[in-house]
Amino acid sequence: MKATGVVRRIDDLGRIVIPKEIRKTLRIKEGDPLEIFTEKEGSIILRKYSPIGELSEFATGYAETLAKTTGHIAFITDKDTVIAVSGGPKKDYLEQNVSDELEQLMEDKEVYTSKENSDIALPITEHDKDNKEKRYNSQIVYPIISNGDTIGTVILLSKQANTKMNEVEKKVAQSAANFLGSQLEI
Repeated sequence: MKATGVVRRIDDLGRIVIPKEIRKTLRIKEGDPLEIFTEKEGSIILRKYSPIGELSEFATGYAETLAKTTGHIAFITDKDTVIAVSGGPKKDYLEQNVSDELEQLMEDKEVYTSKENSDIALPITEHDKDNKEKRYNSQIVYPIISNGDTIGTVILLSKQANTKMNEVEKKVAQSAANFLGSQLEI
């Protein structure tokens, strides 16, 4: 555990304020759910809750099926990190923080297809912006929505520069996102 040097008091309602710097670093926003854990030594651990993270094994299998079926690289993300990759370099993407652009797309609940399949694709992780080698030119991003909230994305990227995404890939990504979202509906 890493000490921050910050000490906060509990108020009369039992609340404690998480410092702004820590919220920014951990990408915790107002309204985000947090899991609370305790340890035998008396420590309390707060962790950002990811509903789709509970389906990580299932998401991995689903990404593998998407990659085999479409021949493209398949990603499944939660709101903060890439939780499954298939058909591409896992070590470069798995458990990496999503890019600000992808986070904004999720917040807006938008479907993204690289414009006419010739644009540079939307960066998936924070590190994609700096690394031009990882850029792909044909991409579909579909939000996973559960109970009206975006909880992640399904992303398909072409492996080859001249491959174009079409309606079939859009429908496959949409079906995957709808299915994953329905698994978490209450």
